[in-house]
Amino acid sequence: MTEPNAEMPLVAHLTELRTRLLRCVIAIFIVFACLFYFAQDIYTFVSAPLRAYLPEGATMIATGVASPFLTPFKLTAWCSLFLAVPIILYQVWGFIAPGLYKHEKRIALPLLVSSIFLFYGGMAFAYFLVFPLIFHFFASVTPEGVAMMTDINEYLDFVLTLFFAFGVAFEIPVATFLVLWVGIVDIETLKKSRPYVIVGCFVVGMILTPPDIFSQTLLAVPMWMLFEVGLLFGGLVRKRGEPEADDEQPDDQPPAPLS
Repeated sequence: MTEPNAEMPLVAHLTELRTRLLRCVIAIFIVFACLFYFAQDIYTFVSAPLRAYLPEGATMIATGVASPFLTPFKLTAWCSLFLAVPIILYQVWGFIAPGLYKHEKRIALPLLVSSIFLFYGGMAFAYFLVFPLIFHFFASVTPEGVAMMTDINEYLDFVLTLFFAFGVAFEIPVATFLVLWVGIVDIETLKKSRPYVIVGCFVVGMILTPPDIFSQTLLAVPMWMLFEVGLLFGGLVRKRGEPEADDEQPDDQPPAPLS
């Protein structure tokens, strides 16, 4: 008789998870429906950093039969996903919040919000600062007699990779804060590892940017500074397992019985 009651919480959680996933999918489709009409304009905007450095008379090309339609369609789909991130994270928050303690909620919510702004900040940093440097470098090293005419689908794959890479790289403060909060490492260990982190930032900058010191530094230095920001805030908050006077039981669990 007790088995159905024991399974009810799991069934309820799975039902809620399905509902929230469905809301995420609906949100993405609604954003996509709103953006689809502007698919060509969106691609024009995203391709502007490259077209600014194309030689006079040169244009981007489409080597596939359906590329003029499918490439803007693909970009619009990705833009819909990126723009729906706040809604997706809101649904994630609504699912996990009932199981958090009071002090955990005070930390987790700002982390979710800051991660959104950091991701968008990384993408904006790539578009407005890094792309012009990269494409200017590529245009300057094009051999004489070679026409620089980039395929629109290859360009899209290239910039999407960089958008994602820079967006994730700008999540360094959140990642640093989390490993300190959870207790995977302590702050003193991370401080002692600072020289290795700096070297790692420049290695990442070397991989993601053209082989010139300016653009590499333009990525490596912000990554290092974001790491320092994570250290700063990580040192101000106690670890997750440490008790607090005003802690309460998670919302989906009954309070502990009095002895």
